[in-house]
Amino acid sequence: MAATNGHDILHIPVIDISKSNEQVGYELLDAVIQYGFVFIKNSGLGLDAETVNRMFDISREFFGSPREEKQKYRMEKNVVLPNRGWTAMHEEVLDPETDDRGDPKEGFNFGEFANGKAQQPLPPTLQAHEAQLSHFSELCRGLAMKLLELFAIGLKIDPAEGGASWFASRHDKSKGLSGTILRILYYPSTPSPSPTSIRAGAHSDYGSLTLLFRLPSQPGLEILDPSHNWVPVPVLPPGTEDDPFPPILVNIGDLLSYWTGGLLKSTVHRVVGPSTGVDGEEEGGWVKDRYSIAYFFHPCRDTELVSVPSERVRERAKGREQGRVVTAIEHLNGRLAATYGWGTEEVAAGG
Repeated sequence: MAATNGHDILHIPVIDISKSNEQVGYELLDAVIQYGFVFIKNSGLGLDAETVNRMFDISREFFGSPREEKQKYRMEKNVVLPNRGWTAMHEEVLDPETDDRGDPKEGFNFGEFANGKAQQPLPPTLQAHEAQLSHFSELCRGLAMKLLELFAIGLKIDPAEGGASWFASRHDKSKGLSGTILRILYYPSTPSPSPTSIRAGAHSDYGSLTLLFRLPSQPGLEILDPSHNWVPVPVLPPGTEDDPFPPILVNIGDLLSYWTGGLLKSTVHRVVGPSTGVDGEEEGGWVKDRYSIAYFFHPCRDTELVSVPSERVRERAKGREQGRVVTAIEHLNGRLAATYGWGTEEVAAGG
């Protein structure tokens, strides 16, 4: 993979989805076919600046708590509900082919909430905010479902096959458990790195789609473009500089890409340290703490990843051999095993 070209910037579209119509569906589809990413204008979605900022406050409070407290809620591999809890510095290896040290970040994963309650143990610093965490998770779910409906509209899925609800129906939590995760992330301050110092290794996301919330003046996200160059993704794309909060960044995950035969692009991305002289560097040559929040939306675990009944997808699949149909949980368990070094049998037992 080539090094970052600091002069390139991706012009990822910013789309207003306040109106759910065919035109919006086509615009979203075009963006994710080309980039795998799209910005969603953060207005009229319930995810206002006050709500998002409150989540970042909760995140700072938790990650500032003693390690001994966080350690009690460490993510375990062989449990009924895997991929929940705290991950320590260097525990996660998103790019095992090139990294044997692990990512220099902490995280905490929340599974889905039920009736406003977490379905996992929470440390005291998070338990105190359970209602806010649940509310934020539900707002993210509502947005993710709306996006799936718009993608289905853009793909012109046959109404007889499910139409606009084709994806959404497979993410209906009343039908069973899923791998959906709300994640808060913390990248501690470090000595000023080179532009290619890695804070989160190169990877694609595991689920259907991801919602990413970032803070102004905290850059670092890069995506791998078709020429295999790393290109930075701005926090505030052109036209949003005066918005009360950065637009929500949406990216396609592996499952949605698989469903559409690769038509919707699951793009490899990473987080790097900012180069000298840009926002994010403290006095004395130290890069400031970086925080982000991600909502990883997954289908119900037993969902079979069959081809989408769309003419555009069928055209793309012509001449390609159809592999074994896997379920959402099989795919997720395989990815978790690679990321955390777990045996696939252990993950499957806990999944």
